[in-house]
Amino acid sequence: MASTDLFLIIILTTLYINSTESSNKKTPSGPEINVTKHLSFLNFLSTNPRINQEITLLGSAILSTSTHSPCIQVPENNLQSAAGRAIYSSPIRLLDPSTQTPASFQTTFTFQFQNPSNISESSSGGLSFIIVPDEFTVGRPGPWLGMLNDACEDEYKVVAIEFDTRMNPEFGDPNDNHVGINLGSIVSETAVNVSDFGIRLNDGSVHRAWIVYDGNKRFLEIYLGPDGVGSDSVPTKSVYSGNLDLSPYLNEYMFIGFSGSSGINHTQVHTICSWNFTSVSRAFLRVPSTESCESKIIVENGGNYSSIQSKAPSSFFIFLAVVFLVIIVMITFYVNGKRKEKKNSDEIIVVSKENLRPSPPNRARKFSLAEISSATRAFGELQILGSDDKSVTYKGTLINGCNVAVKRFSSQFLSSRVSDKRRMYKEVKTIGKIRHPNLVPIRGWCFDHQETIVVYDFVPNASLDKWLFGFGVLPWTRRFKVVKDVAEALRYLHSKELAHKNVKSSNVFIDVSFRALLGDFGFVLSSSESTRFESLVSQKVDVFEFGVLVLEIMSGRGRRSKPGELDLLDLAWAMHESDEKGNLVDRRMGSVVNPDQAIRVLEIGLLCTLNDNKGRPNMEEVVEYLNLERPVPELPVCRPVSLFPYSSTTGLCSGYSCTPFK
Repeated sequence: MASTDLFLIIILTTLYINSTESSNKKTPSGPEINVTKHLSFLNFLSTNPRINQEITLLGSAILSTSTHSPCIQVPENNLQSAAGRAIYSSPIRLLDPSTQTPASFQTTFTFQFQNPSNISESSSGGLSFIIVPDEFTVGRPGPWLGMLNDACEDEYKVVAIEFDTRMNPEFGDPNDNHVGINLGSIVSETAVNVSDFGIRLNDGSVHRAWIVYDGNKRFLEIYLGPDGVGSDSVPTKSVYSGNLDLSPYLNEYMFIGFSGSSGINHTQVHTICSWNFTSVSRAFLRVPSTESCESKIIVENGGNYSSIQSKAPSSFFIFLAVVFLVIIVMITFYVNGKRKEKKNSDEIIVVSKENLRPSPPNRARKFSLAEISSATRAFGELQILGSDDKSVTYKGTLINGCNVAVKRFSSQFLSSRVSDKRRMYKEVKTIGKIRHPNLVPIRGWCFDHQETIVVYDFVPNASLDKWLFGFGVLPWTRRFKVVKDVAEALRYLHSKELAHKNVKSSNVFIDVSFRALLGDFGFVLSSSESTRFESLVSQKVDVFEFGVLVLEIMSGRGRRSKPGELDLLDLAWAMHESDEKGNLVDRRMGSVVNPDQAIRVLEIGLLCTLNDNKGRPNMEEVVEYLNLERPVPELPVCRPVSLFPYSSTTGLCSGYSCTPFK
């Protein structure tokens, strides 16, 4: 019997045993129970500490300061082209993963639409009850109702019941007064004209909505009417009822709440004044193990042991299978030994050392141009993720199904900037060996046929610049985490005597757990003969660029300015000189920002942009500042002469200027 046959038998037997055990594990081991979640908000009084703890406000959503009408406003008054969300802070269990059965739930809430311009025909916007997978995303304003944005439009699980007051034919809206059901898309699966029920959403009156979903039957009902006696006064006729399977659009745990938006020309304020929600999901209790001290005592005393005997047959069969395999192994070794003795002694089998060493599964490797071309569909235009003057980046799918980002350098750029390509190739391979939780791993490279290509793991949640400068608003806690993640990545690189050389918001990627990963390394080398000197200089440039990145994250502004305005770095130093750094913090984050922590992070960012010989820290010190392991040094009152890290002649900057900003 050949060794391959032996291995095949072992594998098949093992798979059979494992499948038998796993099938037993998959069977619910205990009684079925119902997991119930209930929440109730009679109002949204801003002074109520429970509201501040349990409701997360994103974007332009605020709590009304009126004690007469304590509501949530989405968006706040007189904001054009704005979007916001109000989310219950804790996730709700809405899917049983073992049976893929959606939870049953019912919710009722009162809401009011107000148009400050008093021109109802020109009102633009709407409100949605949403079920979403996270508590930090804010979608687009206008007709998008804050549900989706560019970063999450394709694969974002969202369920929404929209109350829309604008007609958008491109989205299939029937009119400017409808209720829609949205499943993972801004285009409604079903839209109902509520004018047929005598309801006008933006007439200024308070409406009450009831949404009832039966998870077992996959059946949805929506009721809409005036806010009357109470939540029990359900209208006799629903505006919608029908079969609807939500399971493809649900994770086991989801967040619930509201999103809303206003348009460009006229504002519309949406207020939620009360909210009740109840969900019931199925689950199975686990039965404790049958092995116990009591059962062992009974057996030893000659008592009833039928329960233990019931397990004997399965163990006996496993024992027989193992004995059978051992016998086969012994026979195989004996037969193979006899065959080897009969072979000619002059016959030698040569096996290369490389084949004897299995390569690590996550180790970067060389790709052929044919593999890269196949993965990117011959570098097709539809696969392009982005481009600049140096390269074009494509999305690719390897033969094993893994998604990758393929950066293809232009030959013109390489010929004009790189004096020694061998040094670049060596650096690519060196970085390819690096693994860190906050660095995008290099999957491999291709240096064939005058092509220079680097292959990275694909990060599906877009880059940081999309989150900072798009329609969404990142909350303070997420921004602070990004700053710390990038700092950790740079500290690790510098500890290995390496540098990133390309630190900017478009090269910071966000994974599905909202961890920041630094990627797209700047491999192009200068003509410096000393690799060590170049690495040292590049590390100092990394610190400077990290400082500018921190200012972008804190302010929500790009580093480049519009004509006639100060660049972000100039503006930050100007505000420092006038002791107004707090005004640089992005106001869209709302009141959840920790002011002292925000000022501290801003000061760390400014420290990183100091001239190298006048106090610029290294990344080890930066991480210690962020972790409160050492105090942040006091910033100089004057601005550096040059805000660029190095001059073209000396490679260093020096001196300060006390010339005031104008």
